[in-house]
Amino acid sequence: MPRTFTLAGAVGIAAGAWMTAVVAGQATIAPPGSRQPRPPAAARIAPLPESEWTAEQRAAVGKAAPGDPALGILVRLPALVQAVAPYTRYLTSESTLAPRVRHLLILRTAWLCGNDVLWSLYAPGLPADERRRVAQGVSASGWSDADKALLRTADELFQLSSVSDATWRAISAAYDLHGVMDIVETVNHFTALALLYNSIGIQVGDRAAERLPRDVPYVITAGKREPPLRQARVTPAEGTGIAVSRTLARHERLNAARSPRANFINRVSALQPRHREMLILRTGWNAQSEYEWAQHVGSVGRARDHGLDPRRIAEGADAPGWDPFEQSILHAADELYRDAMVSDRTWKELAARFDAPLLMSAVFTASSYRATAMALNAFGVQLEPDDERFPKVSGR
Repeated sequence: MPRTFTLAGAVGIAAGAWMTAVVAGQATIAPPGSRQPRPPAAARIAPLPESEWTAEQRAAVGKAAPGDPALGILVRLPALVQAVAPYTRYLTSESTLAPRVRHLLILRTAWLCGNDVLWSLYAPGLPADERRRVAQGVSASGWSDADKALLRTADELFQLSSVSDATWRAISAAYDLHGVMDIVETVNHFTALALLYNSIGIQVGDRAAERLPRDVPYVITAGKREPPLRQARVTPAEGTGIAVSRTLARHERLNAARSPRANFINRVSALQPRHREMLILRTGWNAQSEYEWAQHVGSVGRARDHGLDPRRIAEGADAPGWDPFEQSILHAADELYRDAMVSDRTWKELAARFDAPLLMSAVFTASSYRATAMALNAFGVQLEPDDERFPKVSGR
């Protein structure tokens, strides 16, 4: 049965409320940011007692940042910990950005995604008065122009899945190419983590730790989505290979740290390829990343080889032919995009067939490819010569 949505001033996230909107004559869901996400008050997956950890699990946790309460749950899938840890470590301690800039971006992303855990972990990196201003956003007094550009970058990536020309010029004026790529990818990666943590219901480990200042109004500073770029902002490196690989090759240290995340989804995860590609394609469609769509319809994801009709994925869960579980998979992709978490209803539907590792894999697949779509759009990665474009789909 199609899900219905009643507009009553806010999106009913916990109830899994459903809404579609017509953008440029195509069916898509409403953009993120209707209200601040409210993750579950209790974990949906129980932590694994440390006494039960295997040597593999202990080794995986040993490579991750200490103190993250997510590890007790993510350790149930040690390959996921190993996939996430290198990029988290690079972006928090090894990137070209100053520590203050890293924390400003991470905290603004945590605020946008409504994630108390990431806020509590990284709040000590900024003074208390500045943390509150991070929540208040660009309009708060006291920001430099460079700080405002950073906050706008986070807001635009979250709500528009891209960066406007004006904001791109502003950050490019203050940072070199590697710095700009680090800025964008800090927001993107921590968006992916926030969506994963929200959906699993990770709770703040220290009762005394600071939470999000929920008394601050939830305001996002992002204009309308600009047309897709027709020229790359980050010129791909010379050589063979597809454009995204050559684009990320412009920043070798970032790319090396990022690679395990992509490798987990496409080579390690136990998700069935059909389910994986459904999540990726629906996410690419929602985020309006035509490059992501084209690669996973085509040679990277080979959607049709897995029995998928890309047009039906664009049409969404209510298109004819999906079985109830496949509808739940598409609902999960939509909710992660719009609500920054999977609803209670959809989680229960997925959990009827997926065990804990598969649940985490499914959520992380959509969340990670949300981050990838944001990067592709912001960097202006251009379609390959024979890529398949988005289908023309009427509004539903």
